[in-house]
Amino acid sequence: MSSCLIVIPARMKATRLPNKPLADIGGEPMIVHVWRRAVAADCGPVVVATDDEAVRDVIAVAGGEALMTRADHASGSDRIFEAVRLFDHDQSVETVVNVQGDLPTLDPALVRACLGALAGADIGTIAAQITRDEERSNPNVVKVVGTPLADRPATLRALYFTRATAPYGDGPLYHHIGIYAYTRAALQRFVSLPPSPLETREKLEQLRALEDGMRIHVGLVDTVPLGVDTPDDLERARELLTSRR
Repeated sequence: MSSCLIVIPARMKATRLPNKPLADIGGEPMIVHVWRRAVAADCGPVVVATDDEAVRDVIAVAGGEALMTRADHASGSDRIFEAVRLFDHDQSVETVVNVQGDLPTLDPALVRACLGALAGADIGTIAAQITRDEERSNPNVVKVVGTPLADRPATLRALYFTRATAPYGDGPLYHHIGIYAYTRAALQRFVSLPPSPLETREKLEQLRALEDGMRIHVGLVDTVPLGVDTPDDLERARELLTSRR
């Protein structure tokens, strides 16, 4: 029996960095680094959800479990839900954590923080305060606009997610980190919904949940893991992980 399942979606068709999950970092594929860090969070079983046999095989060699999912999923959330159904034969999983497969420097504590934010919500996620001016206007840095919970001031209730600089005026801005914890019911509800107008406009899937009235809590953390989307990001990840040895 397991009440929490961590799922790492991994697809090979990234346009800016082809074959990204298998990119070598210190002698191991990137997806193996992410899997190891998710396991280190010690929150429950970890599975990789993929449509590629090469990804499945490298996870198996590392001692992990990968599930083969359909190749035609429109989003990582759809792939994750298929993986949950494949894994959870006895319907024991109550909480699902979505860890992106391109976060090789992920601090395992961030997975636990994401789960902690879920309390009282449909979805839990995390964010860190923006400290660099160049991030404030960078559309690749997603900002979350939220209001602190009265009894949990280090947790926000999300009101909006945007690529714009928001909210307006003085005060902190928060860099959203794309790790999510869902109740099982919330994940099932989410994948049943069609893409929403604001989601389509901002290219941010989490807006679908807000537009449908789902509650998202955001735990505030102190660090942002490096997401690997480009060859330059990959070189930076290699440098960071080499320096930690």
